[in-house]
Amino acid sequence: MVNDVQFKFRKPLCFKYIRHDKAEIVIQKLEEAGVTGMTILDANALAEWADSKAFSFSIKYVQKYSSVVKIELICNDENSDLLINVISKYGHTGKSGDGWIFVSDIEKSVRIKTGEINTIK
Repeated sequence: MVNDVQFKFRKPLCFKYIRHDKAEIVIQKLEEAGVTGMTILDANALAEWADSKAFSFSIKYVQKYSSVVKIELICNDENSDLLINVISKYGHTGKSGDGWIFVSDIEKSVRIKTGEINTIK
């Protein structure tokens, strides 16, 4: 399984910002690829990151914005390219505002409940 790993080396953390209308298929395809856990958040993309055709103006942000979904997941190095390809394939519309994938290394993890360090299950 993709997320059931023991930390021995740094692992990639992927952040993906996608359109709301693509979230369901991207999540389904990630699960089919073996992802057993992820965090899904509603977010707002501002200014240049906003969809140029489907944005709103906001007094709160004092600029244009569009609603997006943020997906966070942790995976093995070996699976990161596969998961990036899944997200790219099913999150793509070819339109402005398709989103971004960010990948960074996890240097350390601490399980709050037990204090266990550097394990993810």
